[in-house]
Amino acid sequence: MHLENISLSNFKNYQQCDLEFSPHINCIVGPNGSGKTNLLDAIHYLSLTKSAFSNIDQQAIKHLEDFFVIRGTFCKNGKEVQLQCSLKSGGKKALLKDKKPYIKLSEHVGNFPSVLITPYDTDLIREGSEVRRKFLNNILAQIDGEYLDDLMKYLHLLRQRNQLLKDMAGGQPFDALLVNSYDEPMIGLCRKIHERRNSFMVDFLEIFKKHYALLSDHKEQVEISYRSHLQSQNFAVEFKEALQKDMALQRSTKGVHKDDLVFTIENHSLKKFGSQGQQKCFVIALKLAQFEIITNNKGFKPLLLLDDIFDKLDDRRIEKLMTMVAGQVFGQLFMTDARPERTSRILEKIDAEQRTFLVESGEVKPPGLLPK
Repeated sequence: MHLENISLSNFKNYQQCDLEFSPHINCIVGPNGSGKTNLLDAIHYLSLTKSAFSNIDQQAIKHLEDFFVIRGTFCKNGKEVQLQCSLKSGGKKALLKDKKPYIKLSEHVGNFPSVLITPYDTDLIREGSEVRRKFLNNILAQIDGEYLDDLMKYLHLLRQRNQLLKDMAGGQPFDALLVNSYDEPMIGLCRKIHERRNSFMVDFLEIFKKHYALLSDHKEQVEISYRSHLQSQNFAVEFKEALQKDMALQRSTKGVHKDDLVFTIENHSLKKFGSQGQQKCFVIALKLAQFEIITNNKGFKPLLLLDDIFDKLDDRRIEKLMTMVAGQVFGQLFMTDARPERTSRILEKIDAEQRTFLVESGEVKPPGLLPK
């Protein structure tokens, strides 16, 4: 699978942009703030129907405009597929496949998978559990449609239950039957989601450790532990017994929306004791494991998007990553860099078709050789 072309209208800082891509390596270079990352985000929209950097779709509409449109042509299993993602100001996002709309956007997720590596991935280590659950959900949603459906049902019930808790705290009479109408389906969905996450982590951990060992030259022992309220055999009882606490806090305190991943290195907290280099190595290994497990499940390689990561890696880790590129571990690659001469130097030994796009203030020059 690869992306043949993309066309943007009023997307972020691009008024109009039409690009033809190489099925192998695509380099997007230019000054910081020119719009390199926005091109990757447009690809992310076509892949996952949403931005990688913002939860607010309206922010993707170019300033002073009232809509955006992203069109792209994928080649998958020897056939061309045309996708269009669009949004009008104040309206709902629409996604078309070969000019036909999806009934639900979630039906699209996983059909054209991608993996994005950015300098902000260390947030997986530094930030709270929500970021790590999002990472876990992103992988599982792309390889398991039933999981995504269950997760969306659960989050819908969670929002409704939380609103009920707020209403009761505001004076609405307590209704045990109404509360129970949320509790029972949520408990059932929790069990299904937990079982899928738990099973997934067994396979994922093995692949992750392999990539970390490769990147770190087998220097340290690392672990990922999956933590969940569902690990208690009495979860259903504990969920219902938490009602008084839930009412006081006006939110549900038990469930898979509290799951977390714990990262350790040499049996110590990676966040507290890992060096910057170790943390960067850890998150890249996470993303490479994500790439491999999607490939294994789908039977084809997802797009790999590398956003300005060379500034954050030392030469040894860059060399390891590029060795994988040269060995054709990856399929179609998109990479951004503010220093074109560095990109040229890194890629000069790789024997694969390469196209380079120079971005300046939301305009892209035709593909060519990287500046020396």
